[in-house]
Amino acid sequence: MSTNTRQPRQPNGALALSEMREFATFPKGTQRYIRRSLDVGLGRRDAVKRWSRDIAEAASIRAQERVYQRLEHIRSYVPDDCGLDTMEPMMAPLVTMTAFDLGQDRLSCFASYRFLYERLIGASVRPWLPAAFCSAAALPHLHPTRRRTLLQSISEAAATAPGWSSREPMFVPDWVEKVDVAVAE
Repeated sequence: MSTNTRQPRQPNGALALSEMREFATFPKGTQRYIRRSLDVGLGRRDAVKRWSRDIAEAASIRAQERVYQRLEHIRSYVPDDCGLDTMEPMMAPLVTMTAFDLGQDRLSCFASYRFLYERLIGASVRPWLPAAFCSAAALPHLHPTRRRTLLQSISEAAATAPGWSSREPMFVPDWVEKVDVAVAE
């Protein structure tokens, strides 16, 4: 008789629903920024055309496009182990990109940051996200009050996790156009 102590796996639909619920807990501005960032990072569409409401936002998106050019490098250098010698090529650009996103003042906590970066880079980056987040959140380009809020948003469990799931995210939020539905009488 086998004594399998592993938890049963949730069906993909239940996982996607759980991720949708998590996304729904983020403020509307955070949701918008995540969708915009995914458009930029995944090359889904012209982010400036879709997301900019004014000249300042268009400039911010163009700056994000330049910063996100590091994504392919980061994806290709995510280490398979926790060796210090293997993390250096990935960690510096990851912290720089994280610092940019936190500086945009739209990712209000570690959970929203993790949600975005798991989708931008993939599940393999999970072990590195707490360190990148804490490093970028402690940088002096952020106001001290914002640094405190960000650093307090990472739970002890997230910061000291003994292991991470290798399951890729199921739900990747996308823009949904509003549709007027005519009600037949």
